[in-house]
Order: sequence, then C-alpha cells, then structure tokens
Amino acid sequence: MMIPDILKELLKAQEHFDSVLYSNCFSEEALVFDEGKTYRGRGEIKDWNERSNKEYQSKMEIIDISTENEVIILRTNVSGTFDGSPITLKFHFKIENEKISELKITG
Repeated sequence: MMIPDILKELLKAQEHFDSVLYSNCFSEEALVFDEGKTYRGRGEIKDWNERSNKEYQSKMEIIDISTENEVIILRTNVSGTFDGSPITLKFHFKIENEKISELKITG
C-alpha cells in the first residue's frame, strides 16, 4: 500500500519538528489519542505535538503500513530522548476529505 499524501506531509512535518504544519494535516475537529489522553481540534493537537517535540525529540522510521476497516496503520520504530528508546509504536489513522480525522497511538 502507498502512503497517502496527507501522511507524507505529516511525516515531513514531524521530521522537521514543525508543529504548525503537523497540526494542519488534521481536520478542524480531529481527535488524537496518546498515552491515555485525548486531544481535540487543531489547537490542542498543535500544543500536544509541540510539547512532545520539545520533550522527546522523536524520530520515526516506518516498518510497514497496513489497513484495517478503513484505518491506515503505520507500524514504526520511534527513537528520541525518552526512557526505553527506541520503541515500536502503531499509528492508527482515519482520513476523511484528505485530512486526518483521528489518530490513535498504541504500543
């Protein structure tokens, strides 16, 4: 499966630690679920990404991509300045109208 353009944009934004570009990949009312917390809308997503970038300096390497019930799943190796680095994480994306409407990050 090919990576959708919006996810390519998201990965590029993360590579450059650009929280504005990162959050613009999401719909206005998108949801992000990470570490037991929920972030709603571009503003909260931008703030969450900005904090994560400052704290962890995460880099992501894609292992594989799959789909399940219209959810795109990126399995990745994530490294950074956090305990246990690197770790394998799955990023579950729902895309609607060429924007990310939901992201759930799991171990």
